[in-house]
Amino acid sequence: MTAVRIERSGNTHHSSRTPQGFAFEADRERLTPAALEAVVNIAEAWKLSGDDAAALLGVSSSTWDRIRGNKWNQTLSQDQMTRASALIGVFKGLNLLFDQAMADRWPKLRNTGPMFNNLSPVEAMIEGGIPYMLEVRRYVDALRGGL
Repeated sequence: MTAVRIERSGNTHHSSRTPQGFAFEADRERLTPAALEAVVNIAEAWKLSGDDAAALLGVSSSTWDRIRGNKWNQTLSQDQMTRASALIGVFKGLNLLFDQAMADRWPKLRNTGPMFNNLSPVEAMIEGGIPYMLEVRRYVDALRGGL
């Protein structure tokens, strides 16, 4: 029989066997710095405007400016962590699929496929929000044979 360690996060318990989630404040607090660093680096690699980066992360443009300037000391919400996770997954998948130059260009290229309807993946993810961000991540994973 496998022992299950129970950890306390606030007034809530979760098992160490459960997959990483973003429901617990303590987990989000621990993961936020790395998530923000990754999203800032992705925005730079993909040459995103501040408005596009803010929309993808689900923050205001002024908050994005503070994040980018390392002057924002808050914890990302569950939705924002999900957005960051999706972006990180897309970035990783693209870099496994393509060389770096193409991996960094692909998110802003117009795509005539039915999933994108002549929008760039960035535009489609902004328009479609979290569900579409997760769908783009699955799409990239499927392209590289990861599904």
